[in-house]
Amino acid sequence: MNKISVIVPVYNVVNELVKCVTSIKNQTYDNIEIILGNDGSNDGSRQLCDKLAAQDKRIKVVHQENQGVASARKNGFLRSSGGTEFCRF
Repeated sequence: MNKISVIVPVYNVVNELVKCVTSIKNQTYDNIEIILGNDGSNDGSRQLCDKLAAQDKRIKVVHQENQGVASARKNGFLRSSGGTEFCRF
């Protein structure tokens, strides 16, 4: 079974992030990694990303200064170890 990397750009989505990550984790395909690309959030999303990663070893977090969604996706892709699918959130 091939590993799939799901890259989720994150910017000020503290109220929606748990729902998004839970949805990805609940998929039937188990061999995944979830990369949360935090793009300089200032609403608590940064801390929530770190908390989610501490709770599940499949989750990685990439923090960066605000550079835009394309940059967040690219940085997540560069740190991925599986095939990728983009989740636009």
